[in-house]
Amino acid sequence: MPILNRIAEFHPELTATRRDIHAHPELGFQEHRTSDLVAQQLQAWGIEVHRGIAGTGLVGVLRNGGSGRSIGLRADMDCLPMQETSDVAHRSTVPGQMHACGHDGHTTMLLGAARYLAETKNFDGTVHFIFQPAEEGGGGGRVMVEEGLFDRFPCDAVYAMHNTPELPLGEARIVAGPVLAAADRIAITVHGKGGHASRPHACIDPVLVGAQIVVAAQSIVSRSMDPLDSAVISLCQFHAGSAGNVIPEVAELNGTVRTFRPEVQDLVEARLGAIVRSIAEAHGTHAELAYTRGYPPTINHAEQTLRAQKAAAAVLGDARVQREGPPRMGAEDFSYMLQKCPGAFIGIGQGDGGRYSVSLHNPRFDFNDDLIPLGSSLFARLVEQELPRG
Repeated sequence: MPILNRIAEFHPELTATRRDIHAHPELGFQEHRTSDLVAQQLQAWGIEVHRGIAGTGLVGVLRNGGSGRSIGLRADMDCLPMQETSDVAHRSTVPGQMHACGHDGHTTMLLGAARYLAETKNFDGTVHFIFQPAEEGGGGGRVMVEEGLFDRFPCDAVYAMHNTPELPLGEARIVAGPVLAAADRIAITVHGKGGHASRPHACIDPVLVGAQIVVAAQSIVSRSMDPLDSAVISLCQFHAGSAGNVIPEVAELNGTVRTFRPEVQDLVEARLGAIVRSIAEAHGTHAELAYTRGYPPTINHAEQTLRAQKAAAAVLGDARVQREGPPRMGAEDFSYMLQKCPGAFIGIGQGDGGRYSVSLHNPRFDFNDDLIPLGSSLFARLVEQELPRG
């Protein structure tokens, strides 16, 4: 079963929708225009729409038959706070905001599946089309779950799809178990004693202290962890001072930690706290670590992974579905939905070796519109497979 013919027919309309969303990106919990667009299209196709879930989130409900079975399909809608540097005609019209992760495409693929299923109704049960806000750090998935997503819209299983630039267009990666890491935030404040740069002996330099913390933090993975475990500690921001001849009073560092197991998460937090405190004390000052636990690891359920693999093989071909592979250090708040409901997170390729192989979160990223009918067909196939008629 290749791309569904009917979806191929309205592919140009889907492309126009995707590019419209791309040109008008909205940050997490601010996706008012996008949410309105989605709701209007769903309602035009006769799909029941429920709004105001996690603010700008919404759920479309499509029923057919009386089997009592149900399935959830999720797409994210928000953009990133980045300046787009590409020269495509549909580039962002909002300064400092762009769809650099493909959420415009995810939303459009789910809209394509919704339109097809509303027209054909070749299923028996209930489909919940979940359009989620604020995946990029805002935890919109968590908020939807906390606001009773699966109590109001019960699902036997839930699935999500994400474009993957490093995979060729038409391939998919669907792996059981951990597929994405937990993502924690770290903020370090180093207190010093400011003064003239020519008199460092009369000061306590927080830049020097912060620099030693950056270096020492990397020893956690290499010397404190079991080498068979995985973790990433990245300190990505270092702010201090305002002049080249002034030793500042304060240095601030910010970064992220990625892990897969709670035990490793605990170890990293404890060791990083000890490093921050001890290095500051060795320089006669003090520093604080604020360690904020964020998205949990994304863990695919075994049975639903097999079901997603089957649907993907029907659309893409069996040889184009990767069923094994190491987890990635990226993070996803779809993880909260998988904690409450069995399901699977699907990676689907969009790479072409050129323009559409540019990495996620790159200012030149753009979603590959040739992926839209494939993703829509895969979503639709999942529904028809899991909610069969007769």
